[in-house]
Amino acid sequence: MNTTVKALALAASMLLSLSACNANATPSSSEQVQKAFTTRFPTREVLSVKETPVKGVYEVVVKGKQIVYTDAEAKYLFVGDLIDTEAKSSLTEKKMAELNRVDFNKLPFKYAIKEVRGNGSRKLAVFTDPDCPYCKQLERESLPDITNVTIYTFLYPLAQLHPDAPHKARQIWCSKDRLATWTAFMRDGKELTGTDKCDTSALDKIEAMGDELGISGTPGLIFGNGRLVPGAIAKDDIEKLLDAK
Repeated sequence: MNTTVKALALAASMLLSLSACNANATPSSSEQVQKAFTTRFPTREVLSVKETPVKGVYEVVVKGKQIVYTDAEAKYLFVGDLIDTEAKSSLTEKKMAELNRVDFNKLPFKYAIKEVRGNGSRKLAVFTDPDCPYCKQLERESLPDITNVTIYTFLYPLAQLHPDAPHKARQIWCSKDRLATWTAFMRDGKELTGTDKCDTSALDKIEAMGDELGISGTPGLIFGNGRLVPGAIAKDDIEKLLDAK
């Protein structure tokens, strides 16, 4: 009797093992979609693939933080918001916020112009271009009255849009008092007259970091909770995001 029971148990365990091996050997639906997508679009690097709540539709994230949706064979694609009508929320927006989240404490603050206001308890990092009109709008309209904040300004000139911006960024970085020079230029409109001859390797590192974070425009605001928000948003919106957990 014991021999029979042992034999049955052994057979059962072998079947379970075979089942597990087969499951591991069979590509998942996401893997199949990634293979099909890569075959059709070999120049696009796929970062992740996952099923959506919609049967037969998959979310594909490609390099550059772009979200597209496709069928299992990557035969059909669409770009746009996938809306949960019951929850009244955008699944695409939620995913984008997740992709854009930054570990604030890992930012290289030694390359930033630091400004502490009040108790400095709230944190904000700003990627900014000295020739960007929206960056000046942010500095002149949205930021002046915000207090109890530490602002880290990363000089991020976009030469393709503003050819003289790298020169101005170097002048600001090479000045004796970077914060005073930055404030006078951006908020008060004072012309830059100083040299741009100093060690500006920090600006190269900021450029590389901005590219890695996917910051393609200025201003780019990163809040203490890791939220990355583009544009010269209003003071009230900044206040809410500074207080958000």
